[in-house]
Amino acid sequence: MTLDDTDLKLLAALQRDANLTAQILSDRLNLSASQAGRRKQRLEAAGYIRGYHADVVPEMIGLTVQAFIQIVMATHTEKNARDFVRLTRSQPEIVGAWTLTGDADYLLRVYCADLTALNTMVQQVLLPHPAVSRVQSQIVMERVKPDAPLPV
Repeated sequence: MTLDDTDLKLLAALQRDANLTAQILSDRLNLSASQAGRRKQRLEAAGYIRGYHADVVPEMIGLTVQAFIQIVMATHTEKNARDFVRLTRSQPEIVGAWTLTGDADYLLRVYCADLTALNTMVQQVLLPHPAVSRVQSQIVMERVKPDAPLPV
C-alpha cells in the first residue's frame, strides 16, 4: 500500500489526537466524513495504526520516578535473551525495552512510585537474574521534550 499526502496528514492528525471524529478529520483533510472514515479504517487494517491509548500523567497516579536502565548480559545465548525478555514483560514498571548496539545490550524505561521502588527493581529483580551481568541506571530529573508524534 502506498501512502499519499492525505494519508500522511491523517496519520499526523491522529497522532496528535486519536479522538478526532470522521467529521473533524474530513474538515482538516478536505474530504467527506465517509472518505476520512474509510481512509482511517484502511490504515488501521493495513497495520499503519497499531491502536489507540490514553496518555496518562505518571505523577498523577503515584509514579514519581522515571529511569532508564542499561543492561549488560552475562552471556549472549538465545536462552538468556528469551528469559530476560520474559522478565521485562512480567514487570509492569518496565514500560519499554529495547535491544541496543554498543556497550549495553538492553535499555529499559521504568516508572516507579519512588526511589525505594526503583532500588527494589534493580536489587531484587534485575541484578539477581542469571542472564544479567551489569546494571546501570539513570534517573530522569526533568522531561524536556515529551514523546512526540512520528515525523510524517
